Amino acid sequence: MFGIYTGPQPPQKPFNELNQEEQADLGARKMIEFMQSCPGKTVMSGVMGFGMGAFFGLFMASMAYDVPIGTSPNSTISHISQLPFKQQMKLQFTDMYKRSASSAKNFGFIGLIYSGVECSIESLRAKHDIVNGVSSGCITGAALSYKAGPQAAAFGCLGFAAFSAAIDMYMESEARAPPRNDYDD
Repeated sequence: MFGIYTGPQPPQKPFNELNQEEQADLGARKMIEFMQSCPGKTVMSGVMGFGMGAFFGLFMASMAYDVPIGTSPNSTISHISQLPFKQQMKLQFTDMYKRSASSAKNFGFIGLIYSGVECSIESLRAKHDIVNGVSSGCITGAALSYKAGPQAAAFGCLGFAAFSAAIDMYMESEARAPPRNDYDD
């Protein structure tokens, strides 16, 4: 009776009997429902984290060619610039791919874990506030560093929780109305 209004109800006809506009409306409604669900948010965060990590890894790899390449100790070549152009390009693209894939995997995993935990906490508490982000940051940070021992898990929890709190407070401040000024009167 007092539920959330979700717009007009979908048609009761089978999908193949709907016209093109009704099919598009039904598809859009289903997509929005998926994106607002916990699994949808989790998958989207993982995919977006993967993409952002790939870009970040590619960018960072492109900045790293001013150091020696770490060839064998018996080799006279100690810097990438001493290699033939084709070999330089092959080494650079291989390194860029490896760094990009590694960053993409890590960012995607962090986005997936954080978003899934936050959505679960929000669903359990039935509230949307800063506590959800701080709690999920703590759980994510501890989960990512638990293999290094309890002290590392505690520091991971504190670090991720503090970062989540800072981001949530910043995002909340950006969503507020701007301060009054002399022209508002």
